[in-house]
Amino acid sequence: MIIDCHGHYTTAPEELNEYRRLQVAACECGGSGCIFPAPVISDDQIRESVEGKQLRIQRERGTDLTIFSPRAIGMGHHVGDAKTSEAWSTVCNDLIHRVCQLYPENFAGVCQLPQSPGVAPANCIPELERCVNELGFIGCNLNPDPTGGMWTDPPLFDKWWYPLFEKMVELDVPAMIHVSGSCNPHFHATGAHYINGDTTAFMQFLTSKLFKDFPTLKFIIPHGGGAAPYHWGRYRGLALDMGLPPLKELLLNNVYFDTCVYHQPGIDLLLDVIPAENILFASETVGAVRSIDPETGFYFDDTRRYIDASKIGDDAKAKIFEGNARKVYSRLKV
Repeated sequence: MIIDCHGHYTTAPEELNEYRRLQVAACECGGSGCIFPAPVISDDQIRESVEGKQLRIQRERGTDLTIFSPRAIGMGHHVGDAKTSEAWSTVCNDLIHRVCQLYPENFAGVCQLPQSPGVAPANCIPELERCVNELGFIGCNLNPDPTGGMWTDPPLFDKWWYPLFEKMVELDVPAMIHVSGSCNPHFHATGAHYINGDTTAFMQFLTSKLFKDFPTLKFIIPHGGGAAPYHWGRYRGLALDMGLPPLKELLLNNVYFDTCVYHQPGIDLLLDVIPAENILFASETVGAVRSIDPETGFYFDDTRRYIDASKIGDDAKAKIFEGNARKVYSRLKV
């Protein structure tokens, strides 16, 4: 199988967007998002929303299964309060569950967490448990900056996060590190804030004892790991200067990178620097970049093409396309 570990429901029916608009309007007036009933969306609407998009692209590009989560930029953890986020996360996760029920061979669910600025991550545990134990989800997306670009909450190595990490270990589910939209005008959401979030999380992992405290905790850093692979020598040197173990020993039993890198030289660098055992295939389709590369004539996010064209061997490709996803997302049974 070819498993794409990074897909978002960016094509959800308009009723979901209308629900969110009502929530946001209520927040602006001092209300709470939980006052609205869930949007009414039929199975036919769900089928229409994915069959011409994600499912068509799976067929055209020869991939088999997408690990599927709510639209990342839409998580909007900085909007409203904890009740707003809880209601929004429940609606989004329930919709992902319905997609996975309709297409169990094509999608596996990953949940959005009801994070909110200044609210302890332990608040997310009930929704994580519901999604894993009741809906059959295999992981979660974790926003290291629920403030939307202001970074005022504690870093990931702070014990503020530990109850959530304990629950992840108990449930044996990984988290993909994924920020949401940016409300800071300095940071373009997908071009800067996403990559900043990936890189910041990596550095927080490097400078902490998190994986001594949680030796089986697993994270995927998307978008090729942000700046990490490109500056691997810098990070190796910083670890050496700080008297830390080599990065392979320090991080690579717990931290993985995906292939949402949209050109061949970038993928080649990722494959050259990071061990194949720590790379998961991903495309983020339908996602941040939707156009055709005029230099190649193919879509930027057709990342399978880059792996196929690389010089790595068949064993490494098998790990990247399937084996590593099964190792990291151990609850995946398809």
